[in-house]
Amino acid sequence: MPPATKKARVDWIDYAKGFCIIMVVMMHSTLGVEKAAGAEGWMHYLVAFAKPFRMPDFFMISGLFLAQVIDRDWRTYADRKVVHFAYFYVLWLVIQFAFKAPGMVAEDGAAETLRQFALAFVDPFGTLWFIYLLPVFFVTVKLLRRVPWPIVWLVAAALEIANIETGWVLPDEFAARFVYFYSGYIFAPQIFRIAATVLAKPWLAGAGLAVWALLEGVLVFGGYSELPFVSLALGMVGAVAVITISALLSKADIMAPLRYCGQNSIVIYLAFFLPMAVTRTLLLKTGIITDIGTISLIVTAVASVVPIVIFQLVRGTPLKFLFERPAWARLERGSPRLAAAE
Repeated sequence: MPPATKKARVDWIDYAKGFCIIMVVMMHSTLGVEKAAGAEGWMHYLVAFAKPFRMPDFFMISGLFLAQVIDRDWRTYADRKVVHFAYFYVLWLVIQFAFKAPGMVAEDGAAETLRQFALAFVDPFGTLWFIYLLPVFFVTVKLLRRVPWPIVWLVAAALEIANIETGWVLPDEFAARFVYFYSGYIFAPQIFRIAATVLAKPWLAGAGLAVWALLEGVLVFGGYSELPFVSLALGMVGAVAVITISALLSKADIMAPLRYCGQNSIVIYLAFFLPMAVTRTLLLKTGIITDIGTISLIVTAVASVVPIVIFQLVRGTPLKFLFERPAWARLERGSPRLAAAE
């Protein structure tokens, strides 16, 4: 891409990441509220509509710039793509358990709670599975970089179509998501060209989005979205739709807070669980608001904003290790790696 379009490229990627992380928080917030309340609200339909493309787009965006670093030496690559995420996974696993352990001990006993903690190192825990899976994807692609890409892509697509369900998060999510991560890696030039075309022809892009939204709604609410082949197609097309929306937003930059969320998407992903749980409990117990959909929306907003506030408050303090990897947790020399920068 020519230098003149470089900023737009970065902007739409940040918008796409912001879009994805808000949808992830929305899903967890809405389903959590509905489970606790024993009823569904109007936000349930938004969550259902986004399900086919919510995580596919997140993984596709994560693979976009992999081609620029995949040929680095293993030490540097492992530091940036494995140790980085491993540090934040272990740290926030401990933090999550610190809050959840009392309830787990009361319900299942101390021995079972310790077993669940140990199990989390081989079977991703709770909302942290995305952080766990990314290093696996990064290593897999580097190991397979000499294999012709059509072979790898077809095998990855077959794994998604097979709808593997073992009950173990790692193989199940690997099978379901790797094709999107790998697509981001091998189709990056085409994806950037799509974004450039959207920026050049916004009205045509808008018409395409209208057609996609209609088709997405029909297939999701008609009960066809999780069928073999259909789910893969909706994931790929939906990811392109999010990229299209993000490119349109970046053209006018009319939603800068969403872009900022994208720049700090991992920060939100790591820390949203606590404000989400607290806000959900307060709203449901106080009964100030009775509409389930509105409660879900408020929980989503609070869970998205509070991690950013915490991130800003701890920067430059001894607590910066929550989002900034310290020197002892790095394999390569240099400045600390921010969670938000990855």
